[in-house]
Amino acid sequence: MATSPKFNSPILDSAPLGFQWPTVDPFLFCVHHDDAYPKGNADLGPDASLAGRNIGMDFEPKDGWRMYHGDVVPGFPQHPHRGFETVTLMRRGYIDHSDSLGATARFGHGDVQWMTAGKGIVHCEMFPLVKQDEANPAELFQIWLNLPAADKMVDPYFTMLWAEKIPTVTFKDEAGRETRVTVIAGKLGEAAPPAPPPNSWASRPDSDLNIWTITLAPGARWTLPPALETSHRLLYLFRGDSVEVAGQEVKPKRVLAVEPDAALELVNGSEETEILMLQGRPIGEPVANQGPFVMNTQAELRQAFADYRSTGFGGWPWKSSGPVHSREQGRFAKHPDGRHEEPGKASAAE
Repeated sequence: MATSPKFNSPILDSAPLGFQWPTVDPFLFCVHHDDAYPKGNADLGPDASLAGRNIGMDFEPKDGWRMYHGDVVPGFPQHPHRGFETVTLMRRGYIDHSDSLGATARFGHGDVQWMTAGKGIVHCEMFPLVKQDEANPAELFQIWLNLPAADKMVDPYFTMLWAEKIPTVTFKDEAGRETRVTVIAGKLGEAAPPAPPPNSWASRPDSDLNIWTITLAPGARWTLPPALETSHRLLYLFRGDSVEVAGQEVKPKRVLAVEPDAALELVNGSEETEILMLQGRPIGEPVANQGPFVMNTQAELRQAFADYRSTGFGGWPWKSSGPVHSREQGRFAKHPDGRHEEPGKASAAE
């Protein structure tokens, strides 16, 4: 989405939200997955018929849910990335991650995985349906954040931001109506989440990179503080009825590009409204992308495909293209160096 010239309104541009959401530099891609999965079966897949689905490419929300590229468990079996980062905000349900470096994890219910693909990694993201006696709703955002040329070939790395460590700041207006801001990246006042991966664009102090979710109670008023003039700022109004942004009524299911250095008063309508905010200083470099690779030139893209064909970015050490953990497994992460994490526990090396 390209921003328009500035007019009197701090809203520079607006577009409807489809399945894949418009983004601007330094962001490359944003998608909101929201699936009302049924009860799970013995294999952690849906306890329902898969007849009528385009298995392997099921992106149509039949009965309110999709299998995506999965054929037993919904999700995305092994696939490669190079040259950018994935930031996965798991709001409901679980993801089982495994990768070509031998790392694996289960995360969900407010956790975030921030993965720097760097010079190349293969991973899978499966959505295990762990409950057999009730429905298994799954909701997540996946955001692709670009890497500058200097960092495109760094070693792959991921950081887990466990829900217990991600701050939510609550504000009340004069009438006592609440606005809650969850800070996944950046800072709001004194509230800051755990650091992103060390080679992330977000780790640069001048990147002004913020990823927030904003929840406004019915009728709530809150003023979004200004960012740097050099940044891009997008507001995705993805749930609710209507909200005024700087005095202009906006219906949800739209993305707004707004002046970053303007303090924007938000006045909510009659229903709870949710907004995803993506903000950051643009990298400002050429982008050459094809499928799972994002580089700066076409020659670098060709090299990425050649490298993947010859090395497999380390190969695939798992028996299945989309492995999942046991039904009883809790949230955890095992890193390539053997370090083991569980929420609320100190990290340990195996």
